[in-house]
Amino acid sequence: MSTTTMAAAPPRPASHDAVLAFAWHAGEFTATDAIEATGLTRSTTIDAMDALVDLGLLQELPNARLAGDYRKGRPARRFALRDDAAVLVGVDAGHVHVTATVTDLRSRALATRRATLELDGDDAAGRAVRITTVIDEALAEAGVARGQVLAVCVGVPAPVDAAGRSPRHPTGFWERMNPGLVDALAWAPIVRIDNDASLAAVAEGSVGAAAGCRDYIALLAGTRLGAGVVVDGHLLRGRHGGVGEMVAFDHVEGVGNAEGLGVRAAEWAAEAATGGGLAPQSALASVAPADLDARTVLELAAGGDPDALRIAERVGLTLARIVSVLGSMFDPQRVVVSGGISAGIEEVVAAARRFLPTDLDLPAPELVASDLGADVVVVGAVAGAAEAARNAVLDVWAGRSASAAANPDRPLRR
Repeated sequence: MSTTTMAAAPPRPASHDAVLAFAWHAGEFTATDAIEATGLTRSTTIDAMDALVDLGLLQELPNARLAGDYRKGRPARRFALRDDAAVLVGVDAGHVHVTATVTDLRSRALATRRATLELDGDDAAGRAVRITTVIDEALAEAGVARGQVLAVCVGVPAPVDAAGRSPRHPTGFWERMNPGLVDALAWAPIVRIDNDASLAAVAEGSVGAAAGCRDYIALLAGTRLGAGVVVDGHLLRGRHGGVGEMVAFDHVEGVGNAEGLGVRAAEWAAEAATGGGLAPQSALASVAPADLDARTVLELAAGGDPDALRIAERVGLTLARIVSVLGSMFDPQRVVVSGGISAGIEEVVAAARRFLPTDLDLPAPELVASDLGADVVVVGAVAGAAEAARNAVLDVWAGRSASAAANPDRPLRR
């Protein structure tokens, strides 16, 4: 991942960060609310709130008397985060699909744009242009300009190091999936590039099936397998961002490669169809082999088709082996199967639970399917952009010119 900001800002009181961190998640609040949440003194809290108002990050609301719900005494001053002070952008820049969502500072969606790429039909430069174009289209739909963007977070199907760059791949795949995006998006004050499975883990931990869990793995199981690993509440990355890369499964008997669960389901269904392995009365047999995609197979399995159920069980056995290896390596409490395939994978997950070995040294992790669907990475990217923005916005804002700081309605600009 990477986070870049404008020129270094002068030191500031820690109280500004504390009050802003509280305000980011609070609704309307008073100084008393902020004091109770931060533990700061009244004078320090009020000074911090006034400074954040001057920067354009907080707004002072009409007092309680003007709002019609106050009767006696001096009304308390009321504040709220200026959620329209800037926008965030979360992007899922996948192998075939690109999705960009623009949100306000509270991560409420303003616009989403999607594009489909030609599978392995683009080069690095063309991919960078296409990703940037989708972002610009989403900004235009939201009615905002690049100058109003505070943070951009992009998930890519490649390991990403601390500088936002991907290591070399023997076939050049990683460099094409992450074509210097940290440079292409340098017009934004804060840029975070991360592995897509890592952002799926961020999403699952924030609003998904791993919320409240400190040790879990998000298994992104689409075209290729990838894992976002969280241990003791910390997202693991490694020197080159390679934690969770699944190439090791090339050497695991019964798994054999890093192909996604959906790919396996479709391939095994097509093999059964062309090899005469389907019963004539099977609903699966009535589907042309070329149309046997993962969704069709899993939907038929959910409907009780015996041949589709056998394929789902075979995929479940593979999933159980994957989960067993990940469990022995990282000791998670939970493994969440994430991505577009998760919408129809209950039969596979149920089979995998049955196949999970009971004789491991460590207890087998709980295995669940995500309910975030195909947008799990973009949900995680929005959460990642919000996290990066919260951590660096005061540095960015302090770097604006004095005239911009005096006019908080002016868009954020570099």
